[in-house]
Amino acid sequence: MQLFDESVSPKTAEQKQAILDKVRMPEDWKSALADELTSDNMDKLRAFLKQEYQAGKTIYPPAPLMFNAFDLTPLSKVKVVILGQDPYHGPGQAMGLAFSVPKTIPKPPSLNNVLKEMADDIGTQYSAHGDLTHWAKQGVLLLNTSLSVEAHQANSHQNKGWEQFTDAVIEVVNQQTDHTVFILWGSKAKSKGKFIDTDRHLILTAVHPSPLGANRGGFFGTKPFSKTNDYLMQHGKGAIDWQLPQ
Repeated sequence: MQLFDESVSPKTAEQKQAILDKVRMPEDWKSALADELTSDNMDKLRAFLKQEYQAGKTIYPPAPLMFNAFDLTPLSKVKVVILGQDPYHGPGQAMGLAFSVPKTIPKPPSLNNVLKEMADDIGTQYSAHGDLTHWAKQGVLLLNTSLSVEAHQANSHQNKGWEQFTDAVIEVVNQQTDHTVFILWGSKAKSKGKFIDTDRHLILTAVHPSPLGANRGGFFGTKPFSKTNDYLMQHGKGAIDWQLPQ
C-alpha cells in the first residue's frame, strides 16, 4: 500500500486508478476493495500516517508489512477469518498478521493462550514459536481491526480510519465467499459480527485470549480449531493444518 500520498479525494475514474496503481496487494483484494481504497477515509488515513512518520514516530508494523495478511491470504483463498484488535506495539513483534510474531520474538501472552487452547483442542504439539504464517498461507485471514500502531502506545491508531477499512474487508468476505468461519475474540471483534450473514457463514466467539480475559473464563475450552475444521469439512472445504512447523 502506498502510505505517503496526500492525494485529494478522487473525483474521476482516472484519479481512482492512479491511487489503485500505487496499492500493493493481491489483485482480487484490490478489485473488491477499490471503492474503499480510493475513499475519502483512506485519503485521511494516508495523510495521518504520513504526518506520524514525518514527526519521527515509530510505527508498527513496518509499512511494507501493513497489508501482509492480504498478501499471504488472497481473497480467493479465504476460508477462515481470525480477528484481532491492533498490532503489537513492541519492537520487532508486529508482522501484519493478527496475533502472530516472528519466530525469533518471544510469544506474547495472548498468543500463548491461543496456542495452548489449540494444543488442548486438537492435540497439536505446543509451538515453540508464534509465527502464524503457516495458517495464513492456508486461507486463514489474520486481520486486526486496526492495521498500525505507534510504538509502545496500544490502541494509538484507533479511530483514524482503519476501522472503516476493515469493516469493508469483512463485508467483502461476507459477500464474496461462502462457508467461511469467522473467529471473533473479544468485544471489538464481536462487534464486526453485524456484517456477517450467519446463513452463509459460521461465527465463533469467545472472550479475548489476553490473560485478563482468558483467566476469567470463556476462552479456554471453547474449541475453535476443531469446530472450524468440522465446519469446513462439512461444506466440502479442506481442513486447516493448525500445527505450526517447528
